[in-house]
Order: sequence, then structure tokens, then C-alpha cells
Amino acid sequence: MKLYNKVDKQYSQIFELFTEESWKNNSKKYNKNTVHFFSGKKNEVFVQTNEESIIYFIGLGKENSENFEFQQVGMKFSQSHKKNIQSVKTLLSAYFILEKQFEEFVKGLYLGTYHYPFEENHPFWKDAFELHFSNISQKKLDKISERTSAICEGQFACQEWLNKPANFKKPDMLSDFLKNTAKKYNLKYTCFNKKKCESLGLGAFLAVNQGSAYDAAFTILEYKSSEKNAKTFGLVGKCVLFDTGGISIKPSDNMHYMKSDMGGATAVIGALIYASKMQLPINITAILPITDNAVSENAYLPSDVITAYNGKTIEVLNTDAEGRMTLADGLSYLTKNYKTEVLIDLATLTGSSVRMFGDTCGAMFSNNEELKNTLIKSGNKTNQRVWNLPLWDIWLEDFKSDVADFKNISMKPIGDCIIAAKFLEQFIENHPNWAHLDIAGVAFGNVGYAKEKAATGYGVQLLADLIENYH
Repeated sequence: MKLYNKVDKQYSQIFELFTEESWKNNSKKYNKNTVHFFSGKKNEVFVQTNEESIIYFIGLGKENSENFEFQQVGMKFSQSHKKNIQSVKTLLSAYFILEKQFEEFVKGLYLGTYHYPFEENHPFWKDAFELHFSNISQKKLDKISERTSAICEGQFACQEWLNKPANFKKPDMLSDFLKNTAKKYNLKYTCFNKKKCESLGLGAFLAVNQGSAYDAAFTILEYKSSEKNAKTFGLVGKCVLFDTGGISIKPSDNMHYMKSDMGGATAVIGALIYASKMQLPINITAILPITDNAVSENAYLPSDVITAYNGKTIEVLNTDAEGRMTLADGLSYLTKNYKTEVLIDLATLTGSSVRMFGDTCGAMFSNNEELKNTLIKSGNKTNQRVWNLPLWDIWLEDFKSDVADFKNISMKPIGDCIIAAKFLEQFIENHPNWAHLDIAGVAFGNVGYAKEKAATGYGVQLLADLIENYH
């Protein structure tokens, strides 16, 4: 993306940004009939043309809008006007805009170019497109360009993998991508197959994998900076490539959406790409327990008792509660073998969180007040919001088992997202700074670039903001 601090004499394309207030103060400078079509409201666009140029009047809404709203406007404009935008030198005119607001708007312009399958065929990606803006120094524009490029690369990788149909994302295909990603971004890549997982005792993960026609791929990706004493983040992403529900099979209606059950993993992949491209002075250890949850003669059964990596036993009451099985081993393997200051797992885990929050936010659980507040702050800043729910011990009784340490679900028809979080807490080995994010309602949903539900990119900007600004 080409951002330049300059103003040429003549432009054939101009993007003029207005808040409702700035339009009210400046509308007299424009054709008096424009007020019938434009008032500066959020996402309002009016196009004015003459022989020399096309001017897009773009409404930003109220003056006190949140920064992320500038990204939303940029994204919607980019998606809606793809056919008409020219790949030419373009003046962005907005005398009142702050640096962060400008950055978010530019991010939105480029994030709005995403569609599946992604190709750089939007006018903004053509060589001839330049954005000229004179209010910010070239040095700062270069940094904005770098950050925008990094977030696009991370978020597009996230969306691309979540959107792939089930037959295009088998474990070996994702593993090939992760190997190449590790090479490209200088990450350390380790992968344990079924045989290795058996020797390590990753029993909860293997229980889910045993019904699959494909080998297990318990994958570890590590990003290391050269910074001495850098903070280390442990990230675990649920990576069930397709979830039939196993023997406790899901209803067929909407089962095609279960290609999205790796939303936690794709958010982690996007954040890793961002950290590496930006060369952030932190370390990340990420675990992605890759498998599908299939129905076969080998599939694990309700009533099976499984021994997890940390030695705790689990009675399986429902094979569709498979995400917490794979995460249990991911969390305990990470905490037992790596030292991390922060531990976060993300998962498209429960219908319970969708019923509670719809597509407004992720359900958050944490045993650390500071981490909780930091995640809420990052969520509000990026509009990838989270809402805190309790981890009270009273919920423990609901998944105690007669034949094992725990059941993998409660039989009560309430609070399953809390039960799942409380279950996972038994596998963090007393890590003092842990958060679990249930993102089932927000990772996949209604988007501007697709007719059906598709990947939102949720989690990438949330994690990127957290790791970049964590103190």
C-alpha cells in the first residue's frame, strides 16, 4: 500500500471525509443541492463527478465516534464501491482527522478488499493506486502502511482458512500451510503425529482424533524475538477442522457451518503472522491441536473414560463436546513444557455462548483481574469485544463424575459455556494468568463480502492489540 505525504495540483479521484459536524460547518462550500443527498452520517456516500474528477463524499458519523468506527466506514466503502473506484493517485481530504483515526480508516479500506478466495484484484491493490494525505509525516505514514499490511496479512490468512470448504482443509493441507508459514515468518514449527501423541500421553486430544481418517497433527508454533527478557505469551487455538459432533451427531441443518470450528486456531495464526511481520519484542508459543471430529467405527463413544495429558480422567458423556477435550491437552502440554507469563485459549466452543451474546462479543473467563481488564480494553478498542463471566467453584459439582475425575459436560441444560471454562481450568496446571475466550458467535457470521455466513476475522486484531501493548 502506497501512502504519501504530498498534494498534487490535480486529482482524478478524491475521497473527502466528513463527520456530521464538519459537514454542517463546511457544506456551504459545495454545490447547494448536495445537502439533499449527503449529511455526513456514518457510512453515507455521495459521488460527485465532473470532467476532471470523481469526488466521493464519505460520512463518518458523529464527531466523537470510536476509532474502530473509522475502520468500519473504510471497510464498508471499500466493499461497496469496488467496481467504481479507480486505481489512480487519490487525494484523501480530511483536515480534522487524528492520526489513529486515519490509520483505522486506511486499515478498513484494505481489510474491505477481502473476499473468498482472496486475490489482490481490488483497485486498492493495483500498482497505480496511491493515497495522498498531507496531515501526517511520511515517517508516520510508512509505519501506518507497515501495520496495515501486517494486520491484513494476518486477518486474511485467518479468514481464508475459516472460509475453506471441508474438503479443502484436511489436516495435511493445513500442516503444509503452517510449515510454509513458519518458513516465511521465521517461526519454529513442531508437529506430533498420532504415534508421537500416544507416546506423550495426549489422550484427550487422541480420543477426538481416533474417529478420523486422518493422522493427528498436534502442532506447536513458536515466535521468538531477539529482545532479552521478552514477555512470553502462550496461545492455544481450538483447531477442529470439521465437527460432525462424532457419535453424538449434530442435526444436519446448518452442519455445513461446522467448517468454522477452527476459529480459535485461525485467530492465533493471524496474530502470529502480525507479530512476526511487525517484529514485536515478545515471544509466543502457540499450540494448535489439529484434527476433525468424525463419525466412524473407530470414533470415541459416550461413556468412554479417557486419560488426559496431565493424568486426569474424563468420562465422555457427549462426543460433540470435543473442543474442550483437545484444548485440555493443549493447555496442560503448554503449561507443563513451556514457561509463559500469559496463557490464552480461544475456541468456537459452545452454542451456549452464541445464545447468550449472539454476534456481539466473545464470552471471556479469566483467573486474573489484570488480564481480564486488559482483554476488555483491547476488545473495546478493536471492536472485537469480550464480556466477563464467572469461574465460581459452585459449577465444579456439575461435571464431577462417578467413574472418572470429570464428565466432559454437565447434564443440566444451562450454562454450558461456564461449565466448559471451568472444565478447562482443571488443565491449566494452576497457571496464574489465564483467559479462555469462547468465540463461537463472533468468529463466523454475517459479513459485507459474502451472501452467506463467513469468517469475520474476529480475534486477530484483539490478540494483536493485546500482545503489542501488554505491560
